[in-house]
Amino acid sequence: MASLIDVRNMLALQGRMEASQLSAALHLPRPLLDAMLNRMEAMGKAQRMQDEVDSCLTGSCKSCPEGKACAREWWTLG
Repeated sequence: MASLIDVRNMLALQGRMEASQLSAALHLPRPLLDAMLNRMEAMGKAQRMQDEVDSCLTGSCKSCPEGKACAREWWTLG
């Protein structure tokens, strides 16, 4: 089972990653990884980043019924 140090080391090596990428790379269930990332964020060790919605293919994200569903969330060291 991976630890908070393993998550930190992976982020240090990769720079930034999505939670789904971290989950697959460390073989952790997504709910456990989410809890670990939230704890690291609370400790100031990890930082959540979101892509701008400029990557929307239609350019109408502000009026999209999905809201910001297409926005990607990245994690990096804090």
